[in-house]
Amino acid sequence: MAPEENSFAELFEQSMVKTERFQPGQLVELTIEAITDENIFLQLGGKSEGVLDRAELNDEEGNLKVAAGDTIQVYFLEAKNGEMRFTTRLAGENAGTAMLESAWQNQIPVEGKVEKEIKGGYEIKIGDTRAFCPYSQMGLRRAEEGESFVGRRLTFLIQEYKDHGRSILVSNRVIEQEAQQTIIEELKKTLKEGQSIRGTIVRIQDFGAYVDIGGMQALLPISEISLERVTDITQVLSVGQEIEARILKLDWQANRMSLSRKALLADPWVNAATKYPVNSRHEGTVTRTADFGIFVALEPGLDGLLHVSELGGDGRRLDARKLAKVGDKMSVQILDVNVKDRRIALKPATSLEDEATQKRYLVEEVETERYNPFAAKLKRK
Repeated sequence: MAPEENSFAELFEQSMVKTERFQPGQLVELTIEAITDENIFLQLGGKSEGVLDRAELNDEEGNLKVAAGDTIQVYFLEAKNGEMRFTTRLAGENAGTAMLESAWQNQIPVEGKVEKEIKGGYEIKIGDTRAFCPYSQMGLRRAEEGESFVGRRLTFLIQEYKDHGRSILVSNRVIEQEAQQTIIEELKKTLKEGQSIRGTIVRIQDFGAYVDIGGMQALLPISEISLERVTDITQVLSVGQEIEARILKLDWQANRMSLSRKALLADPWVNAATKYPVNSRHEGTVTRTADFGIFVALEPGLDGLLHVSELGGDGRRLDARKLAKVGDKMSVQILDVNVKDRRIALKPATSLEDEATQKRYLVEEVETERYNPFAAKLKRK
């Protein structure tokens, strides 16, 4: 019996030593030793083990996201019934008012369900306790029209704990910002300006589209979507679409990234002078009108200006906007190509079809002039 008593005493002493190593709320990195149907056992060194509720590491479908041998970050919760309890966040039975107060004091994340939207924010249920999360503290950005957090289970950090748990203020944004920063630190190791990357469209605004790049959102400005002028992004891109783009600018201090899709396309100006020599005629499409002239696209990304002075009149009274509309087809002739300044000067020209018709008419006219009625009469005789 004595050896068994000594063994128990040694284990108890080791457990006490291990307990003294951790403070409630302390974040530690431990290795998974074993996994059962209900618990995950963590290696503490020696013969001691930590215990973590398995459900905390299941995904939304109930599948376990880790395996034995993996290293994870957890918070020390308490020493209870001879066990060293850990958590990734407080939830369910661990969310009593005493534990919530401990979570507040030790900054342990808590899991809660967004019950409903109320004045100024959301009502959050954490275990059997209700808390309040202001609009400004929900997510990394304000919810857009039609988007709702209600019904979702999210992780929060307690900002205020008053009146013995009757008044609790929580923030989801703090958690999201910490997770975002972790992602950004990893991205810093691999991303650089000028690099081509793939991402998924997650949001579309009038000024551009937001693209998810491995957990970080980058902006694709409307001017960088295509070589052609884009007025309605939804006609070109859609949420969920995967695209390839080039990183134009990285600002790690502000955690911002801007992209260009058109930078991956061939620059039409490189061969513009050869492809569009002076006096050559081409069919184009009106892309924009102004009081001083009409912009005509010869091909995507290559627009020329048909100045009002080339449209007739004295150039001061004529309003080019009344002569054409966006989408109209127009025949133009090249006056000048300035590759350096990326400018092409145009003037009106008859269409290629009209020109062909005109040539046929001239040929017929020549043939008519060659016709001699007197000779024809003699031939018939």
